[in-house]
Amino acid sequence: MIFYTEAALQQLSIHKTGNKLLDEPLTLSQQPLLIMDETLQQLLKQYFLQPFEKVNEIYRLQHAAGDITFNEVYSFATKIFADTDNFHAGSRQLATQLYNCASHPKIKGGELYIAYFTSLQIEGENHEAIGIFKSESKEPYLTVQQHTQGFNLGYEAEAINIKKLDKGCLIFNTEKAEGYKVAVVDQTNRSEAQYWIDEFLQLKIRNDNFTQTQQVLSVYKTFVTEKMDETFDLQRTDKIDLLNRSIKYFKENDAFDMDNFGMEVIGNEQGFKLFKQYKEEQEQHLDAPLPNQFAIHNQAVRKQARIFKSVLKLDKNFHIYIHGNNELIEKGFDEERNMNYYKVYFREEK
Repeated sequence: MIFYTEAALQQLSIHKTGNKLLDEPLTLSQQPLLIMDETLQQLLKQYFLQPFEKVNEIYRLQHAAGDITFNEVYSFATKIFADTDNFHAGSRQLATQLYNCASHPKIKGGELYIAYFTSLQIEGENHEAIGIFKSESKEPYLTVQQHTQGFNLGYEAEAINIKKLDKGCLIFNTEKAEGYKVAVVDQTNRSEAQYWIDEFLQLKIRNDNFTQTQQVLSVYKTFVTEKMDETFDLQRTDKIDLLNRSIKYFKENDAFDMDNFGMEVIGNEQGFKLFKQYKEEQEQHLDAPLPNQFAIHNQAVRKQARIFKSVLKLDKNFHIYIHGNNELIEKGFDEERNMNYYKVYFREEK
C-alpha cells in the first residue's frame, strides 16, 4: 500500500522531547539538518519508511469538537503543505505539541524527526508527505576499525537500530477536507503511550472497504468465540467450523451482504438475529458504523485469516487442524480411562 522506491527526503529537522510530567526538557533545534551524504539519505529512508510497507489501515486526523482545524497537527501540517518554507517552524510546533501531550510517567523521551518527502506512494498514487518519527530505544553497537597491525574494537553505548522504529506517522497531502490520509506505526505499549495516537495525532480510522472487512470479521470472531456460549451449547469443533465458513465466504465473494452471510455462514435464524444485535452493540465502540453491504477487501481477509484459529490443541500430545466438514469429527468420553477423545473419519491418508 505504501512504497518509497521513488520517494525523496527533501527536508529533515531533529528535536528532542522529554517527559514533561517528569520535568525533562524539550530541546528544539534552530535550523533543519542538511544531509548531503547519499548513503545516509538511503539509510534514513529505510529507517523511516520501511515499517510502513506492511501497514494497511489508513487513518484521518480529527478533533473531538468536530472541527478538524482544532487539531493542532492538522493545522501545522496544512501550513507546511501550503508553503514548505514553513517546514522548520512547523516542525518546532509539532515537537512542542508532542511534548505537551507527554502526561504519562512512563512515556520515554527521545529524538523526534520531522521529515518532508516527495513522490511517496500510497494506494497507487505519489504524494508529498510529512513524516513524524520518534526514537526512544537505544542499543549498544560494536565498531571495528582496521589498521596496519590489525583491528581496533570499540562501541557506541546508545546507538539507534535503523530496523526498529518506535513510533512514526506519515501525513499525505491528499484528501485534506477529510483529515488527510495518515498511516501510523506504534511499537510501544499502548497502555503507556496511547498519547501518540489519541492525544497527539488524534486519529480515527478511515471507514473504507479494508476497515469494514477487517472489523466485521473481528466482530464475528468475538461473537463466535465468546458470545454464542451464552445462548448455544457449542463444541470447540462447532466454533472452528463457523469461523472457517466465514473466512470461506469472504474469500469466495466480492461483496459482503449481511442477510446472505447469515444464511450461508451462520445458518440459524436465532444465531443470525443474535449476531446482528451483537454487531449493533459493537458499532457503538467503533469509530464508524459497519454497513450491511460493502465490497470485500482481499488484503484484510488474508490478514484476519491468520488469527482465526482452526486447530484443536489436545493437552500437549496432539493438534487437530480442521479445514472442512466438522461432521467428520466426533467427540466422546472414555469412562474406563476417564478421558475425552475425538474420532476422525477420512477416506485416504496422504
